[in-house]
Amino acid sequence: MDVLSDYAKAELVIKNSRFLAEAIPIKTQEQARITIKSQKTRYVDASHVVHAFAVGNNAEILGMSDDGEPAGTAGRPVLDILKGRKCTNIIVTVTRWFGGTLLGTGGLVKAYGDSAKAVLDIARFHALTAQRTFNFAVSYDNYELAKRFLSSIEANNITEKFDTSVHFEGRIFSSVEKQLVCYVSELTKGSSTVFVGEEEYV
Repeated sequence: MDVLSDYAKAELVIKNSRFLAEAIPIKTQEQARITIKSQKTRYVDASHVVHAFAVGNNAEILGMSDDGEPAGTAGRPVLDILKGRKCTNIIVTVTRWFGGTLLGTGGLVKAYGDSAKAVLDIARFHALTAQRTFNFAVSYDNYELAKRFLSSIEANNITEKFDTSVHFEGRIFSSVEKQLVCYVSELTKGSSTVFVGEEEYV
């Protein structure tokens, strides 16, 4: 399952109607609600602000709205594109400014689906991974070895604090937790303990 790395947008003009598609990272249903409210406030001059979202480790929570368009012609095609991309923790809004020409139900389905596809085609994604925070301390003599090992297991968001010893904090993939715990124990001959946080999917 992929997650959106950062905000993306794409715009289509179809028979004088303007369709602005935006992909926004979210993590909860509540964030989806806040985003929808914000978009409607931002685009008060628009005819419709349609949306679809997916959240959860397996995209198990889904939502959508036609926002006044004929039932099934707007939110559903956007959600179908989202589901086809196999992504989660994302909301796609498609804002329409009516251009004076009716598109018909088939035309609306295509317009909203094409808009969602356009923004997802240019959006950047990364794989959803299970990670944990960690922290531990080592002596100055072991600083370089510990730093090199953290690099080898692709630890990220690392911070270092220097006082009587060197304190490391950061994030690791859950799959390498045991490796880190064993390595630090061996390196420090059992004098240092690795503390890890709860598993999070990011």
